[in-house]
Amino acid sequence: MKTILFSLPGNEELTELMATKMDAEIGKATLRKFPDGESYTRILSDVKDKCVVLVCTLHDPDEKLLPLYFLSHTAKSLGAMCTCLVAPYLAYMRQDKIFNEGEGVTSTFFGKLISGFADSITTVDPHLHRISSLSEVYQIPNKVIHAADAISEWIKENIKNPVLIGPDSESEQWVSEVAKNAGAPFTVLQKVRHGDRNVEVSVPDVEKFKNATPILVDDIISTARTMIETVQHLKKAGMKPPICVGIHAVFSGNAYQDLLDSGVEKIVTCNTIPHPSNGIDLSDILAKEVKKLMHHI
Repeated sequence: MKTILFSLPGNEELTELMATKMDAEIGKATLRKFPDGESYTRILSDVKDKCVVLVCTLHDPDEKLLPLYFLSHTAKSLGAMCTCLVAPYLAYMRQDKIFNEGEGVTSTFFGKLISGFADSITTVDPHLHRISSLSEVYQIPNKVIHAADAISEWIKENIKNPVLIGPDSESEQWVSEVAKNAGAPFTVLQKVRHGDRNVEVSVPDVEKFKNATPILVDDIISTARTMIETVQHLKKAGMKPPICVGIHAVFSGNAYQDLLDSGVEKIVTCNTIPHPSNGIDLSDILAKEVKKLMHHI
């Protein structure tokens, strides 16, 4: 089956990398808005009897969802064999239970919505806190890719004498895996959260790692408050300026600049969300896993 990749706006670089590794063509489409704000979709490439791969990371998802929906259905109406969604960052995974009366479990609603127009979904390290498997909320073939090995490899190749520092006890299993594969020691923060933007942290055994290069690792860097607080704590302890490594560069508001200004040496993220900090490429494993998943549709 021939494969054709379509990039939704902002995903062009990752789409090009994946197309090269999948030996697939890149499709052309016009996506724009009518003057009244409605979405216009036109596919310019031949998709008949092909597997269509839609590459669209889903941070700020609300604006992206309708063009994605229209593109998928248009491809099928033109004879596409299947439409496979590659969403390296998957939104709406954190509302995985009812926190307050009157709310809905939007992770489930969002999963049903995407399962209604895509034949498969491939994503990277989604927020599976109370959800044990993506299949609990998505009714289509799915693949969760883990970035731990790629992060470990980057640390091994770029950092001398690292010590990894995880954000909280929940992250310990993931951080320990990254540390083990990188051949480095690790610790996790002791953290007390006093609200969305007020976090108090301390680093256990900080004296033991005085001569090491601290690597602060987290899956999602959003407000960056935990990392900023940790940087200040490391400064007081006399440690080297840390390197911050994240999978998903969400960076809400001025978080990226605030983190840079806090005194870090460098910020590095995976290319799941296009951002200037992207330094760890996941296109190889994404391409391999998408090709495997096609055989299950």
